This record gives sequence, structure tokens and C-alpha cells, in this order.
Amino acid sequence: MRYLGIDPGTTRIGYGIIDDIRGTLTPVVWGIISNPGAHASLDKQSTVQELKGLIHTHKPNAAGVERLFFMNNQKTAMPVAEMRGVIMLTLADAGLPIHEFTPLQVKQMVCGHGGAKKDQVQKMVQLILHITERIHPDDAADALAIALCCSSAQAKY
Repeated sequence: MRYLGIDPGTTRIGYGIIDDIRGTLTPVVWGIISNPGAHASLDKQSTVQELKGLIHTHKPNAAGVERLFFMNNQKTAMPVAEMRGVIMLTLADAGLPIHEFTPLQVKQMVCGHGGAKKDQVQKMVQLILHITERIHPDDAADALAIALCCSSAQAKY
């Protein structure tokens, strides 16, 4: 099975794709979809096209998306929520089963506890997927963590 993880944002959307072949987890590709943030509607269109391209090229079986959680920065909540809606619709249009995970759930699954720091999540993703170099940017590492959660959730069905 192949899983796509998405870490939503407005100008940087992390993505990561992993394979789970009989319990052996392997990274396929990771990176970010970049948007300049200057034109909201063009950024959304660009995101749809890039995400469709990823789906077409890599053919994931399911997708995981991080649920929004805003404690401090209420100003970015609406734009990120709008982009997340665009992402969710694009995944649904592609016919992918979608799993949603809170940051706490991602940390618990990958690190074993919800209080893990960003660098701990990064290191565990590297260990689980046998990636030797640091995963850049952090959004891509988060997306790979979400793909791992998706793999785990899908295995339960």
C-alpha cells in the first residue's frame, strides 16, 4: 500500500509518500508545495494542480491530513483552513480514503507520547523510514509522520 501524508499550510504545504509492503515502511518522495502567498486564488489553483500531479505520478492508496490546531496564531487560522479545504477536496476528487490526525495523535504514534518536540518527531521519522540525512524542510518531515499515521490507521481497517 502507498500512503500520502499532507501537512497543510498557506505558503508551504508539506507532502510525504511512503510504501508499506507487508510491514516494511519505505519512503518514496517528500517535499513541499510552495505558494508565494500573494494571490490566494492562484495559490489554491496551483496547489490543486501540484497535488493532482503527485497523486497521478505516485498513485497513493490513501491519504492522511493533519487537523488544524491553533493555540497562538489566530490570524493564520482562516487561510490555512481554506487551503486545507482545497487539499481535502482534491484528495476526495481523486477517490482517496482520507484519515485526519491531530498534532497530538501524530506525536503519539511516531514518538510514543504527545509531548514530543519537533526535532524528536523528525528523528523518529528518520529512524522508522531509514532515512540517514535530515529531512528538509520540516513541513516534509511532518508530512512523512502523517503518512506513517495513515499507514497505521489503514492497517486497522
